[in-house]
Amino acid sequence: MTEIANFFIILFILLGAFFSLVAAFGVIRLPDVYTRNHAASKSATLGVLCVLLGTLLFFYFKDGYFNSRVVLGIIFIFLTSPIAGHLIGRAAYNSGVKLWDQSVRDDLKDVSNIKDPAGKGH
Repeated sequence: MTEIANFFIILFILLGAFFSLVAAFGVIRLPDVYTRNHAASKSATLGVLCVLLGTLLFFYFKDGYFNSRVVLGIIFIFLTSPIAGHLIGRAAYNSGVKLWDQSVRDDLKDVSNIKDPAGKGH
């Protein structure tokens, strides 16, 4: 039982480190604020969740107690990080930050035209 628990603890910690590394490369390498925001919000969230899940398993199997603060941290990160990423992207769009010149899709273009038919927005 201990070896299986150690396997999953190590697996979750390594997966979390990998996803955090992918997020860091995404923030550095991607061309515009929207794709960087996507990398930061999705991959970093998954990385942090995996590390916290590994931490929760570590405390449960090694010390024998269930750490509810880690569970609250997982729930908080899972709820707030994607929403914050979405709001940052929306704020960047509304403040006039241009898409990458090779972007093929602009979902907010039609929505912003409906809300502001006079074209006074961003």
